[in-house]
Amino acid sequence: MRSRSKTASFATGTTPRRGSLTFKQALLTLLIAILISTIAGSVELISHASNMRQEVQLRTTQQLAIVNGAAAEAAFQLNPDLAHQIAYGLFNDEVAWVVIRDDFGRPLAEFKAAEEVNSTWLSQRLFGDVLHHKADLEYYMGSDLTDTIVGNIELQLAEAYLTQQFLERIYSVVGISILEAFILSMVVITFFHFFITRPLLKVHAAIIGTDPTQPGRWPKPSLRGHQNDELGHLVDSLDHLLNAFQQGLEQRDHLHLLSKIDGLTGVPNRRHFDQFYNQQWHIAQQTQQPLSVIFIDIDNFKEFNDHYGHAMGDDTLRAVATTLNQCIDPSRDLLARYGGEEFVCVLPNQDHDEAVSIANGLREAVLSLAIPHAFSSTHSDLTVSMGVSSMSPGQSISSETLIKRADQQLYQAKKQGRNRVATRKRPA
Repeated sequence: MRSRSKTASFATGTTPRRGSLTFKQALLTLLIAILISTIAGSVELISHASNMRQEVQLRTTQQLAIVNGAAAEAAFQLNPDLAHQIAYGLFNDEVAWVVIRDDFGRPLAEFKAAEEVNSTWLSQRLFGDVLHHKADLEYYMGSDLTDTIVGNIELQLAEAYLTQQFLERIYSVVGISILEAFILSMVVITFFHFFITRPLLKVHAAIIGTDPTQPGRWPKPSLRGHQNDELGHLVDSLDHLLNAFQQGLEQRDHLHLLSKIDGLTGVPNRRHFDQFYNQQWHIAQQTQQPLSVIFIDIDNFKEFNDHYGHAMGDDTLRAVATTLNQCIDPSRDLLARYGGEEFVCVLPNQDHDEAVSIANGLREAVLSLAIPHAFSSTHSDLTVSMGVSSMSPGQSISSETLIKRADQQLYQAKKQGRNRVATRKRPA
């Protein structure tokens, strides 16, 4: 019952427990999505680092080119104020140090960050070769003369600032990657749950809910959209297998029934009698209940077969067996064909007097069939003789002895003229 309830909870879409197929699928999908997002994010970060290096290098070069003319003018005129304005314009968060020098290397203007930040392996790895920039200041002397170098401008980019900008980008990329991984995994998990996992769980629940004694009547699930794919083929194969198993069970039961039923008369055979009798004898011994046995034999049956034919004899055996079986309670008692024209009746929980009464009823029932027997030595119609033996509570008697005494009483009935019930007044 516990396993059925758990399976039912999966099929209805409740929260999966750890170790379930849905949980494993969700976890695997999430890990794959994170791995894919990590790889994609790493590629994006590498691309961003390369682009950022190029942007920084290009931007710095452009800035130096823009201020080159004005800085050359300040250096040529040895104008510290102009040089100061130009250097101050270049000095910002991205620039840690800038200096403008004349042609003798004397600084005209210089700005430097107040705090020096120690470099890290990451910043050196990313920007170590693009931090320092230096350009000569070329002064235009006229159309007839070549430009003259009148000084230089040099700057150092802020390593910590560039690294911080890059890390902020990392955090953004990582956050977006995690969000993308979560969304992707949810989409994949939902898709797999509705189109694969849930149909599989429905099949599993149907198998769990199948009655082992009636596998052919299993609640075959209907999988919409899967009639022609592997899941649909799986259900069809299971249905074929369970139906084949059902046929096997029915054949087994039929063979088992045939092994216990007499093929001619339709009543239990000698094998069934042996099993039933031994079982009832042990029960009677344990519960101290009475047990009675009646041996039945059709009188002059050989003569009947010889003169009326074996076909008529077979019909007569069937008629006698049916009549005898109708006179007992099949749910409690047993009538079996013992062999040839002999039958035996086992009466659990019935004492000697009750057994004799039943035996007389059986004899009269056969006589009432009015089957002509012109060659009988006792009667014009078919008759039977019976021997009764009973075991009273508290008596120690073997099962073989009880049967033997019933057979002996049958012999006495025949010896006394047939068409009668013979028994010992005192129970065995």
